[in-house]
Amino acid sequence: MDGYEDKRRSFLRKLGFTLGGTLTASSLISANIRESSSDINITPDQKEFMVHYEKWMDEFIEVIKVQKVDPENVENNKNIVLLSERSKKWQTKLHDYMNDENFARYYMVASERMTLEI
Repeated sequence: MDGYEDKRRSFLRKLGFTLGGTLTASSLISANIRESSSDINITPDQKEFMVHYEKWMDEFIEVIKVQKVDPENVENNKNIVLLSERSKKWQTKLHDYMNDENFARYYMVASERMTLEI
């Protein structure tokens, strides 16, 4: 197994833990609340973060779709690694924001699209 494959597997494993933890925390916070993200008040900094996160999520959803039908697609696998590298830059900020119950609910609602794809 080469370094690329190791990084890819490591990313997918970390993503699983991150999404699993986020989904668990979000579900505990939300207690099955069904609401629109527009109904949740977050700070301007958090809104700016979510704009960037949702753009990243849209890109990630696309690579997930390709991964499902063509797991050996080299270009797509490279994109998965690139997206994982980009996400590392904002993981600390996301973790901090998740301490805010409103942000955590907003994040959960916004992330539902990606969760359904995975």
